[in-house]
Amino acid sequence: MPKTKTLVKICGITSIDQAVQIAELGTNAIGIISVNESPRYISPEKKKEIFKTLKILYPNIERVSVVKNSPIESIIKNFLGEPNETIIQLHGDEDVDYCQQLRQKIPNIGIWKAFRIKNKKDIEKIKIYEKFVDAILLDSWNKETYGGSGKRIEKSYLEELSFSKPWWLAGGVSKEWIYEILKKIKPNGIDISSSVEISPGIKDLEKTKNIIREINK
Repeated sequence: MPKTKTLVKICGITSIDQAVQIAELGTNAIGIISVNESPRYISPEKKKEIFKTLKILYPNIERVSVVKNSPIESIIKNFLGEPNETIIQLHGDEDVDYCQQLRQKIPNIGIWKAFRIKNKKDIEKIKIYEKFVDAILLDSWNKETYGGSGKRIEKSYLEELSFSKPWWLAGGVSKEWIYEILKKIKPNGIDISSSVEISPGIKDLEKTKNIIREINK
């Protein structure tokens, strides 16, 4: 059986130039943070500009808008007309009802739901969401922030995971951890942000290239 390719998402992009440069490196998804308090936040206008450029130049790359506990009408308003994102990633405390309502409002855009994992029981709570989302993202729990902390999930929580939807691993994913992730944890995708940054929202392109190459070996 051929090996299934592990997908790569680079998140927290803040400029058109870096979005294009990182797309050229062969990433499968590019994420933009639409959460006001994040140091990687960019405005709806700038987000639209970046995603429109990617839509034209790299139409096959997923364009992911990351939101947190945002009213559904606010998400739709921030499309600024026709949406250019292909995915809305919910990175807050959104419940199943919220996911259902969002699906009804934007049926043509994918929904990914992130879960911050503090203990093994947090994994068990994910099951009820599977019917209403297109992918699951597991991130580390941190009391200071909802994402981009660079902290890893406790490895024992990631053993023998089984979801009915594709799942992504986030949280402290560095080049040194890739071999173990691919051999033992085996997510469908890997979400990378702070470990390849010079500063929040500014990526080190050499580090980004190396980690994508490591995953694609």
